[in-house]
Amino acid sequence: MDKILPFKIFCLENYTSFHNLSGKAALDIFIKYKLFEYINDYYDILHSFGLIYLMNDIDEFIMHRKN
Repeated sequence: MDKILPFKIFCLENYTSFHNLSGKAALDIFIKYKLFEYINDYYDILHSFGLIYLMNDIDEFIMHRKN
């Protein structure tokens, strides 16, 4: 099993809770902004972050992708 997959699920589930979204809405955001690719590319750094810092990092990544 890919060691990154459980972390992707962890990020998605916590993003859903952090922003009070449905699972589908959060998944749509992760797909639209290519967050799964971001997690793949930066797993070594991201998995060491605390939860709040991780959620803020994901939000910041999305903000940069919107511009």
